[in-house]
Parts: sequence; structure tokens; C-alpha cells
Amino acid sequence: MRIQTVFILLLVLSCSPFLLAQTPPTGHPNTNGAGWKPLFERDLSDANYPKGVWNYDEGELTATADKAIWTAKPYDDFMLDLFFKTAEGTNSGIVVHCSDTTNWIPNSVEIQIADDHTKQWAEAPTNGQSGAFYGHQAPTRKLVKKPDEWNRCTITCQGKMVYVVLNNQLVNTIDLTKFTSATKNPDGSDVPAWLNKPAADLPLHGYIGLQGKHAGAPIYFRGLKIKEL
Repeated sequence: MRIQTVFILLLVLSCSPFLLAQTPPTGHPNTNGAGWKPLFERDLSDANYPKGVWNYDEGELTATADKAIWTAKPYDDFMLDLFFKTAEGTNSGIVVHCSDTTNWIPNSVEIQIADDHTKQWAEAPTNGQSGAFYGHQAPTRKLVKKPDEWNRCTITCQGKMVYVVLNNQLVNTIDLTKFTSATKNPDGSDVPAWLNKPAADLPLHGYIGLQGKHAGAPIYFRGLKIKEL
């Protein structure tokens, strides 16, 4: 009986979301399964944003100005799955672990979205390209599609780990405990001056946001779903 009990316990633990999330994902999840829900209601009644800036148009969420949209509730551990489409020159981002939505840039983790096919961003530091931990850690490969083509992105936040899957490939594994300096990244590169808090010290309980029409170029999202872990 003891052997059977131990076996059942190990089987249950091996199937738990906590342990599964500790393993780096290799692709996108099935968002039709249990526990998944829309990140925002279609009428945005559960979102915080400047009125008139963000709206759904034929299923696509977009902004008319450089103002972020935020979840009304904070999250801890979760998987976020969405599709995004850039335009020429797009520079946007997906923001997680945000503890201050008014002054969000130094108080959050931003996963970069950019039109890496445009010269401006193609020649930018690699930690400012699509899939990067913005200003800190570059993606392992460039997979963002050309403007007007849909990309799929999954971000998994589990404790101090953040995993980024872009177009079905893991492109970034971020261990926040390594980012202990406000001026230097673990690889020796400089941290942008406006990111003046060590990422290792950021709270893990926070809001999720999307950056708006930054630098004059729009960004489009659809199919945004979240599953708490």
C-alpha cells in the first residue's frame, strides 16, 4: 500500500501546473483546455486604459496613441498566449510583473515587440528586438514575421523565471535572479538609464499590460488568453 501511495503521489505532482511550468516550454499551448480565459473582455470592461485610446475592431485590439492598457487585476504565476501583428516601424511590448502602472517602465518586465525588418530596429541592440527582455537580454533567434503578418507569442511566468515562445520556438529563458544591477546586465552590457531598478528586486505580483502606438507606428493584438498557474 505504501508503494502504491507514493506512486500515486508522484504521478499527481508530475502533472501539476507548478512542475510543468518549471520545464522550459518547447512550443505554444492548447488554449482551448481547462483554465484558459480571455485576458480582456471584448468591451474592455475589465481593463484600465485611457478611454478612447484602445478598442477592438473586427476582433483586433489596437491603440490610437502611446498609452498602455492594463489588466484590472494583478497576477502571480501564469501563461499568457496571444497573436500580434506589426506595421512598418512598430516598437511595442508585452509588460508583465508591473507593480506601478503609472510609472511602469522601471517597475516591470517588458518583452519586446518590434518590426525587426525595418532598418531602424534591425540595427538596434539585440536586447531591443522582438522576443527580448527589453534592455536586458536578447532573444536567441530572430523569428518575428514581416509587417502585416500574424505572430504568436506565449509568455510563461513562474516564480523568478520568464519563458518566451515566439512562433512556436523558445527564444528567451529569463532568470530574473541574475539581473541584480541597475546599470549592468549579466553579459556586461549597459542597462538603459530609464530601467533604473534591478530586475531581480521587482515584485512578482503585478499587472499585465500592452504598449500602445509607440514611436508613431501601430500594433495589433488578437486571441489574447491567460491561464493562472
